[in-house]
Amino acid sequence: MGKANNSIIILAVAILLTNCSSIKVIDAWKGDNVNTIKDQNILVIARAENQLTRVSFEDEIADQIRSNGMKATESYKQFPNLKPDDKLSEEEVKEIVSLLKSKGYNGVVVSVLKDLQETTRVTEEGGYYTGGYTGGPYYSYYPGYYGGFYGYYGNAMSYSTYGNYVPSTLTTQTSKTYILETVVYNLDQPDDKQLVAVVTSKVDNPQSVTTTAKQYAKAIAKSLKKK
Repeated sequence: MGKANNSIIILAVAILLTNCSSIKVIDAWKGDNVNTIKDQNILVIARAENQLTRVSFEDEIADQIRSNGMKATESYKQFPNLKPDDKLSEEEVKEIVSLLKSKGYNGVVVSVLKDLQETTRVTEEGGYYTGGYTGGPYYSYYPGYYGGFYGYYGNAMSYSTYGNYVPSTLTTQTSKTYILETVVYNLDQPDDKQLVAVVTSKVDNPQSVTTTAKQYAKAIAKSLKKK
C-alpha cells in the first residue's frame, strides 16, 4: 500500500459527522510508523456521551476505513455496554486494552470533541432619522418664507425637518466552533511507539453532513501530504 493509501486511514477516521460549513485542520502529525496500521484490525471509538452521536460517528468512520480495504469495527457493535466517555482509572484502562486484544483488535481510532467555543455578536441598526432637511444653510431663506407669522406657521418648512425616525433594532448572532481530535494507535507496537497519527481540526457553524465529509477529507488529505 502506497503512501497515499497509508494516509487514507488517518483521513477516513477523522471525517466528522458534525454538520459544518467550514473546516480547517489546525494541527496534524503522523509518525514514521504510519505504515504499520494498514493491516491492523481496527476498533473505532467515538468518545461521545450521547449514544446517537457515538453511533453516527463510529458508523461513518468505520465505513470510510472499510471502503479502503482495511478492517474496522464500530465499538458500539462489539462492546455495546462500553461507555467511552466515562472517566477511567489506570487499572480500568489496562482492562480495556486487555479486552481489545482478547477480541483480536490491534488498532484503535479514537475521536473526541476537545472544545466548543461560542461567540456572540450584537449588531445595532436604526436609531436615526432619515429623509430630513437636505437644503442649504437656513440663513439662505431669510427673510423668504419667514415673512409674517400667518404665512410662516402654515409653511411646511416651519415643521420638523429631521425626517422619519428609524427604530433601533438589535440583531444577535451566535457562532459555534468545534475543536475535534482524532488519534490513531497500533497496539502491537511498544507503548512508546503505539501512536500513529493525530489530527486536530476546527469546525465552524454546523450546516451540512455531506459538505462536512467532502471538505474535511480534502483538508486532512492536504495536511497529511505536507512534510
